[in-house]
Amino acid sequence: MTAALTMTASILKLRIGSFVALAALVGIVTGGGEMGWAEALVFTLAVLGASGAAGAFNHYFERESDRLMARTAMRPFASGKLKPGAIWPLTFTALLAASLVMGWSVGGTLAAVLVFCGAFTYGVVYTLWLKRRTVWNVVIGGAAGSFALLAGAAAAAPEFGPTLAPVPVLLSAMLFLWTPPHFWALAAAKGADYERAGIPMLPVVTGPEVWGPVIFSHVLVLVLISFGPLLYGLGPLYGLCAALGGAMFLRASWRLLREPERRNAMATFRASLFHFALVSAGVLLDGAARWVS
Repeated sequence: MTAALTMTASILKLRIGSFVALAALVGIVTGGGEMGWAEALVFTLAVLGASGAAGAFNHYFERESDRLMARTAMRPFASGKLKPGAIWPLTFTALLAASLVMGWSVGGTLAAVLVFCGAFTYGVVYTLWLKRRTVWNVVIGGAAGSFALLAGAAAAAPEFGPTLAPVPVLLSAMLFLWTPPHFWALAAAKGADYERAGIPMLPVVTGPEVWGPVIFSHVLVLVLISFGPLLYGLGPLYGLCAALGGAMFLRASWRLLREPERRNAMATFRASLFHFALVSAGVLLDGAARWVS
């Protein structure tokens, strides 16, 4: 039973999916409406399901290149634990369809369309079209998380208000810029893996004199954008979390710029996770404080 659950979590990429679902929850909290907790939970689970379907497509269609990378060689399809067959894409498509219906039932048509756009961006645009063709793969693929945040905001938008308020738009822009340095830092640490698999990540095809400043500039701009919601009503709890997370991410990426070593690349990768977690926590704490008051 434990082995089956572990395999399912791996196929659906639930670690990534949990961050995508968290982005949707952030969108719901900042959407400006009064979405109930039950509906918010259903919609968040729908986003998790759609993200899982996209992650499963990625596992299935990337199984050959996954075998060439140490960190992915033991994935179920790459390792041969699961055999390829038409049943798998059909199953993943069914999961996506069910998740979209689930999201539509509580969030409406626009929200469901945005959830689909996020899943399609990762499962098809990134995985099948871009990943092995261009250095811009994670830049465009990074839109998947942004779509989830906007979907949450659209689902929770007030009936007679703007469909997308300024705060979720700013946060989705921050998340769009967050994704490339997050994955580039990982690629800088595990460049041999990506090179062996033929994936043209920026740190694989360029030297640190190029990717170091690019990573730092992305982090600098996204941290600045993360303070934008303070101009539209988010309070000091959010500001404190954004400042702490931003300082950690900036410090790590500056060290990576100055000393492009593996340990600094992994430190930057971890700092990106802390940054997103802290920004999300700031949004949720701010929403909780408003609800209590």
